This record gives sequence, C-alpha cells and structure tokens, in this order.
Amino acid sequence: MFSIENGRLRRFIAGAAAVVGAFAVVGTANAATQDSATDRAPKPTVVLEHGAFADGSSWDGVIAKLRRDGYPVVAAANPLRGPASDAAALRSLVDHIKGPVVLVGHSYGGSVISEAAVGEPRVKALVYVAAFLPAPGESALQLTNRFPGSTLPGTLDPVPFTNADGSTGTDLYIQQDRFRAQFAADVPADLAAQAAASQRPIAQAALTEKATAAAWQTVPSWDIVTTEDLNIPAAAQRFMAERAHAHTTEVAASHSVAVSHPGLVAGVIEKAAHATR
Repeated sequence: MFSIENGRLRRFIAGAAAVVGAFAVVGTANAATQDSATDRAPKPTVVLEHGAFADGSSWDGVIAKLRRDGYPVVAAANPLRGPASDAAALRSLVDHIKGPVVLVGHSYGGSVISEAAVGEPRVKALVYVAAFLPAPGESALQLTNRFPGSTLPGTLDPVPFTNADGSTGTDLYIQQDRFRAQFAADVPADLAAQAAASQRPIAQAALTEKATAAAWQTVPSWDIVTTEDLNIPAAAQRFMAERAHAHTTEVAASHSVAVSHPGLVAGVIEKAAHATR
C-alpha cells in the first residue's frame, strides 16, 4: 500500500511542478512581450530649447547621439525675448508635432519649457540641463542671486536696441574674450571661440520677467546639475532640482555641458524618454 501511495505522491508532485513551470514560462513570456512592445513603441520626439548666449548648434553632439538611437529631434530657435512670449513660440512648435514629446531646456531655456508644457498632455517629460526651474512669481535673475557664485554680470556686454514701435530695450551678450572662461571652460578653445562669435543675445528684461506657471509641478522631470557652472551656481541648481523632485545627475562641467558632455546629456534624455513611455 505504501508503495502505491508513494507512487501517487510522486505523480502528484511531478504534475504540480509541471503546472508551476508552465506558469513561470508564461510569466517570463509575458514580461518579454511587454519589454518588446515598449521597445517597438514609437519613440517620443525630443524638442531641445537652447538658452541665452547660445543657439541650436549647441545641441549638435546631443542630436547626433539621439538620432543614432532612433529618436526624432527638433532643436527649436529660442527668441530670447521673455519667458511668456518664448514659451508661446515653443508651444506652437510642440502643437505641430504628432505624438508624445520630451521637452529639454538648457539654462534660460528651462524657464521656457516650464511654461510651454503647462496643460499639454503630450509632453511626457521635462529635462533641465544646467537650467532654471522657476516657480510662479520667480525670475531667472532672482534665482541666480539667491545663491553666491555667478560671475556672469561682470562679463556682460549690453547693447541697447529700439523696436519698430519705438519702444527700447537692452540685449545682453557675453564679451567674446571672456566667453570661454565664463560659459564654456571645458570646451576646446576653437569651439568656444566659434560659439562666442555666434552667440544669441537675450533681452535683459527676459531675466527679470516672472514665471506665471511651472509644468515641473505635474510633469516628471530630470535635471543635470553642473558643479563647475559660473552662470547658474550649483547651489541654485540643486535647490531647484530638489524642489521639483527631479531625477538629478551631477557632473563636474561648465555651463556649456551639452557641448562638453553630449553623451551624458543624451543619456539622461533617453532615460526620461524611456521612463515615460
């Protein structure tokens, strides 16, 4: 009797093991299918917004890496006139793009993407690169002055201008002979000289214009903090990143981190894109 019961017991155990194994195989297959489906899903379009004293070419190295990895990319032209009007211009571009979007802002471009993404569900992630993350009521200049360390004011070259309607203002450049030390100390000298010559000025009023909205309050955010930055002090960047509960990466780099560390910047953008698909 014992041998019969023992045989039945062995058959029962073998059958149970087969069932468990089948579930394990199905579970593994389901996980693999889900991962594969994620990989096959259309990649979001990455929209890059440059900041003051730069232009779209500052993203060249980042664009090359993203395109190699299959991401559609647009480097927007930032008018650099003020957060509200610049955000409206960027939003018109985002509205033209089909499918999900990851918005990336460098420096003052962070103020712009923070406003442009408000109320736009297709913006799945925000990536800040040595950037401003103002809260409503804050300006870029206010955030910079909140912490010591910026040497930007002493390097500026103000240029008055007159608009077609007769109103006046002041454009701000960085003096070309001081550009590399101030803005791009870890960038090769020839590239820094070229960037100094092609820099786009920002309206002085743009740096004192207060934010009216902050998309980082509701949109998942990533932030690259540059610890050797002479434009936006690292302490200011950390404060803003922590307040936004951003996924933060720190790097010993100048303000021009997208030029000096394009692989790192592209990698953070891809992490944000993958996490929100």
